[in-house]
Amino acid sequence: MTSPTSAVVVGGGFGGLSTACYLADAGLDVTLLEKNDQLGGRASVLERDGFRFDMGPSWYLMPDVFESFFADFGHVPEDFYDLQPLDPHYRIFFKDGDRVDMTGDLDHVRSVFESYEAGAGDAFEDYLAKSERNYDVGMEHFVYEDRPRLRDYLSLDVARNARGLTLLGSMEDHVENYFENEKLKQIVQYSLVFLGGSPQNTPALYNLMTHVDFNLGVHYPEGGMRGVVNGIVALAETLGVTFHTDAAVERIQPRDPGFTVATAENEYEADVVVSDADYAHTEQELLPAQYRQFDEAYWDSRTYAPSAFLLYLGVEGDVDPLAHHTLVLPTDWDEHFAEIFDDPAYPDDPAYYVCVPSDTDDTVAPDGHSNLFVLVPIAPGLDDTPEIREEYRDLVLDDLAENTGVDVRDRIAVEESFSVNDFAERYNSYDGTALGMAHTLTQTALFRPPHASESCDGLYFTGANTTPGIGVPMCLISGELTADYVL
Repeated sequence: MTSPTSAVVVGGGFGGLSTACYLADAGLDVTLLEKNDQLGGRASVLERDGFRFDMGPSWYLMPDVFESFFADFGHVPEDFYDLQPLDPHYRIFFKDGDRVDMTGDLDHVRSVFESYEAGAGDAFEDYLAKSERNYDVGMEHFVYEDRPRLRDYLSLDVARNARGLTLLGSMEDHVENYFENEKLKQIVQYSLVFLGGSPQNTPALYNLMTHVDFNLGVHYPEGGMRGVVNGIVALAETLGVTFHTDAAVERIQPRDPGFTVATAENEYEADVVVSDADYAHTEQELLPAQYRQFDEAYWDSRTYAPSAFLLYLGVEGDVDPLAHHTLVLPTDWDEHFAEIFDDPAYPDDPAYYVCVPSDTDDTVAPDGHSNLFVLVPIAPGLDDTPEIREEYRDLVLDDLAENTGVDVRDRIAVEESFSVNDFAERYNSYDGTALGMAHTLTQTALFRPPHASESCDGLYFTGANTTPGIGVPMCLISGELTADYVL
């Protein structure tokens, strides 16, 4: 195929936005089609009666990735939004009544670890040093540099850079080499939820998230994650990207050469197509059968990251002592993970996350009110009925009151829920997963679906189901990798 001059990007999540920027910067005529009324994919916003909720991602992690992305176009993030460091990074309420703050003060963190287990302070320093090395080497040689084939790993360069990395084994086994106390294990593993895995099925390489947590810091972007989306969209517009929202793609038809991409109202022609829509949905619903790489049995056999049960709550008064980022954890969370990956069910004793952006940003709620959402990771594919939601909502709010002392049940001014059916309907996500394919050992790196279709020349994929994987920073990088394939 000759060098492409035009591209249609299907889906306006972070992967699609990133790919569009890189392709437009390279001179292509880029049109992006978004199914919903907002750009940003899962980073949508719900506005109701003076409250503004980030509906999806809310942790601004890995700031170096955002800096690298904007630098590729001659900018810094602050050209588009300001960042406010959070202190504490997050607060944990353990369900035995214990409470602890995690901050950017490593001496404080070291003392917290030591208070739970003799010698754990030193162990934390060793663990953090290992995490930092895994991050530095992993990002440079295995994240920003895509290796889609087994032979890409069979080289002296890979062997040299991988020496000493924690590549194999589970996070659970790795962490047990450092800590015995269950709470300390949870502190260094909670971020696995952001990767869509559990301690038992996530590769030990992802201990690099501890470096992200403690060394790179946790920030709040001006305007929340919507501020980040708006910044990237503004950048894309300066590069010449054309956006169409409320434009659900119904068909991707390969031609010779190029493609026709059809919505209900229009048809768009382009040399190449990049899909940031759900990978399985793109192949199974938008492509003619002869151009699909995988059949339904393949998608059914994958291990998916959790879905989520979400409550968006506008509350009268304050919600102290909840912090901007708060975790509520049972002292033994194995049963919750089992109810996600082994025996799917709504967890009876859930581990969950509470976000209170009004603790930092007074624009997200009316005066005298608080803005919060509660996120419980649950198995994808669960039954999701109004009756189930109402019953589980009561369980979660009861649990919040019992274990944090914050009872909002009689103070709710605005309430919305979002769960399995909504992820499937709004984002076409397989089985209603909130994130995509989990980062198990057999679904990491070259074992994830490819960026360039192996069955349809000129069709490419970006986003969480490709490499490097789940999370906003990873999707930004995925966009760069996909653009490299196209170009």
